[in-house]
Amino acid sequence: MTELTNRTKLIAGAAIAALILGGGGVMLGRTVFAPSTETAPAEAGEHGEEEEHGPEGFVEMDAARITAAGILTETVSPGGLAAEIIAQGVVATTSEGEAVLTARADGAVIQINQHLGDSVRAGETIALIDSREAATLSADRSAATARVKAARANYNRELRLFKAGVTARQDLEAAEASLAEAEAELRRATSSASSSKLMGDGRTLAIVTPITGRLTRVDARLGAHVLAGTDLFHVSDPNRLQVNASVLPADARRVRVGDTAVIELANGETRLATVHSITPALDAQSKTATLVLTPQGAAQLTAGQGVRVRVRPGGQPSDGRMTLPEEAVQTVEGKNMVFVRGPKGFQATEVVIGERSGGRIEIVSGLPAGTVVATKGAFLLKAELGKGEAEH
Repeated sequence: MTELTNRTKLIAGAAIAALILGGGGVMLGRTVFAPSTETAPAEAGEHGEEEEHGPEGFVEMDAARITAAGILTETVSPGGLAAEIIAQGVVATTSEGEAVLTARADGAVIQINQHLGDSVRAGETIALIDSREAATLSADRSAATARVKAARANYNRELRLFKAGVTARQDLEAAEASLAEAEAELRRATSSASSSKLMGDGRTLAIVTPITGRLTRVDARLGAHVLAGTDLFHVSDPNRLQVNASVLPADARRVRVGDTAVIELANGETRLATVHSITPALDAQSKTATLVLTPQGAAQLTAGQGVRVRVRPGGQPSDGRMTLPEEAVQTVEGKNMVFVRGPKGFQATEVVIGERSGGRIEIVSGLPAGTVVATKGAFLLKAELGKGEAEH
């Protein structure tokens, strides 16, 4: 009886040991060793769930959805609030981006081909003027052409006679000089007709635009008599724009040509720009200097539009701080977070913030320069993040 009892205990102990070792083997297989065939489905489910929801704090969103939601982004660059120069600016056309079309001579406007707001191409005729000057130019050119023809015939005749030994060299040289004078007069008459845009009918002058753009001003009236030099049309190229920003003299001395700047639009979007030039003199009324900025792209910029400008002077020591719009920083579970743009969405990233001023906030640490973060609409990402965590 005792032997049977001991044998029973021995068998039970071996079974318990086998169960413990088996369970331990399964746990070790999950944490350290390669998964077995039996545990592979469970692990696949766990990893599939992680891939579906993404890492913690990640909001999956493609480009189309980002655009539809109205979420804007900004590239972070070094420079705290103290380093930035904030100024008001006005969008204007560059000197080569605007053309004023004037009447080249007195006359009457007999044809207008384009109207206010129309797009025009360089070399396109906008209007026609019936002018006496056109008849004069045409007659001068015709007379000069006739004189050249006669002078050339005389020269050819004197050349034949000289070769035959009939006339002296001085007669040939005189004929050659007359031909040269006639040709010079023809070039002058042709140049005058061309610069005045003389038409082939010999009585009208064309008003031609030298640049491609849009008609922004039309002062010409059909049938009206205009004097030479009268402004008739203004053409502006919407792709050739600059921003004129007014800054204090002390701030202007900190800026150098080539420094970077950011143009802030009313809808929250931004445009990068560079400092093209700095006016050497101050404005007589405002006593401010003007920074001329060249934007990278003219989308959503219109001549006459008011914008805010943030200039970042170069050559100054950096303290590692950066600035962002205040709306870019969202509070998530008591932490200051920004949403960093990635290939498939946005990743919530904790940052340390500093001072606030003018709708901007300093980022002291937690975000490297060059990072693209969400600005306008960041609160939507915060809401989406909370929704995703609740579902998870």
